[in-house]
Amino acid sequence: MGCLLKGGGGLYARLRIGAVLLAAGEGSRMGGVPKCMLSLAGVPLINRHLIAMSGAGVDEVVVVTGYYHAQVEPAVASFPVTIARNPDPAAGQQSSVRIGLDALGSKFDLVIVALADQPLVGSAELTELISAFKKRPPGTAVVYPEVHGQRGNPVLFGGELLAEMLESGQQVACRKFIDEHPQLVHVHRTDNDRFVLDLDTPDDIAAFERRTGWALALPATAHA
Repeated sequence: MGCLLKGGGGLYARLRIGAVLLAAGEGSRMGGVPKCMLSLAGVPLINRHLIAMSGAGVDEVVVVTGYYHAQVEPAVASFPVTIARNPDPAAGQQSSVRIGLDALGSKFDLVIVALADQPLVGSAELTELISAFKKRPPGTAVVYPEVHGQRGNPVLFGGELLAEMLESGQQVACRKFIDEHPQLVHVHRTDNDRFVLDLDTPDDIAAFERRTGWALALPATAHA
């Protein structure tokens, strides 16, 4: 019996997927260290994210750097990514999102906006969200995870919506926009608490290590 699906490609058309990985922050609550350069099992978190994106089928990635560009950019030099440096990271995460999306372009069906300080978001989590995006209700264009009422990351955006927002000059991919346009949003409710686990303070590192039994190593270098 022949394959029922033309080309044998599965129930959903192949999406062209882009990603913006945010790694521009100051990490002030962590004592002024680049959180994305924390190492788990000897691998910097930012590298773990890039490996996960590759495993989940992401086609292109823009890494947005800022305060610690001198440390972060060499760490990702071996990956086929685009580096977009935020010249004013103090302007906030929204400015980094905009810079990343501008560098990525508008040729994608789906764009993932991810934080580089989530230690356990791997290819399985990204695949889970991509699947949720494919199955989202008609008329929606934004998907984010929610774990027991807590909003998580990454956030996924339809390419057409982002293109419209970029062209119109609207604030892009911001929480305010999401909250003001609930009709465009599909909340992916899940028990996978990796989506809500991030590292902002030394206490977060201690809690992570107690919970998982895995040690996180601080980067050797400080503020550049």
